[in-house]
Amino acid sequence: MSALHEPVLRWYDAHARDLPWRRPEASPWSVMVSELMLQQTPVSRVLPVHEQWLERWPTPADLAAEPTGEAVRMWGRLGYPRRALRLHAAATAIVERHGGEVPADHAALLALPGVGDYTAAAIASFAFGQRHVVLDTNVRRVLARTVGGVELPAAHVTKAEKEAAAELLPEDEATAATWAVGVMELGALVCTAARPRCTECPVASLCAWRSAGYPAYDGPPRRVQTWAGTDRQCRGRLLAVLRDADGPVHPSRLEAIWAEEAQRARCLAGLVEDGLAVRTDAGTYALP
Repeated sequence: MSALHEPVLRWYDAHARDLPWRRPEASPWSVMVSELMLQQTPVSRVLPVHEQWLERWPTPADLAAEPTGEAVRMWGRLGYPRRALRLHAAATAIVERHGGEVPADHAALLALPGVGDYTAAAIASFAFGQRHVVLDTNVRRVLARTVGGVELPAAHVTKAEKEAAAELLPEDEATAATWAVGVMELGALVCTAARPRCTECPVASLCAWRSAGYPAYDGPPRRVQTWAGTDRQCRGRLLAVLRDADGPVHPSRLEAIWAEEAQRARCLAGLVEDGLAVRTDAGTYALP
């Protein structure tokens, strides 16, 4: 075993957050819902929506039986609402292909709509205790620092990064699954992007970045996402009106919340094209 394993596993055992999708009674569907919701969204925002989602749709079949618009409505203000459509599509496929049960097989998970490499590995690992490389932003940052000796990983996952992560996986399946979530938790709570708490890190003495004197990131400039005035903000405002309405919405109500006509028209067309909204024969807009 790597020298990193024991201290990280011991630290996780003592410091893991009590999250509903990590509890012994959590269903694979709960884990799957959490993984889709947690993409680019903090845990604090996901927790109440995850709870409401599981209360309303405790199984994939419950969600698949509803219109896609209800998934978008329940998604609320989590952001990136296309994830709601992906979850609905995945639930429908689970009902059609797997009898309503989230499949344990990695290849079957990867074949579901909206499920990529990371999500399939995470579900297989966290819901079924399997041995897979799970590389989210937090894991990549921890491994970049402790093993690679750099402050931040590359913008996109590289082949070398995957191979290095695979070499670090414990051989035992259950231990590997705990290692995957333990490293993720370490990145979320201690080895953070902006202000790492190295004095609290269980592997500080083994960290290559610390040993090198904390060299600053010197790779390509990292993109900083803006918000105000962007199409993303406009789409969010328009979708919020549709989500909160009891029925179809007249264009005048959408004009009232976003005055710039060309941008509003472009974003409305994008929402319709993405399947997040529909335009009725009467010229109004609604959730699908």
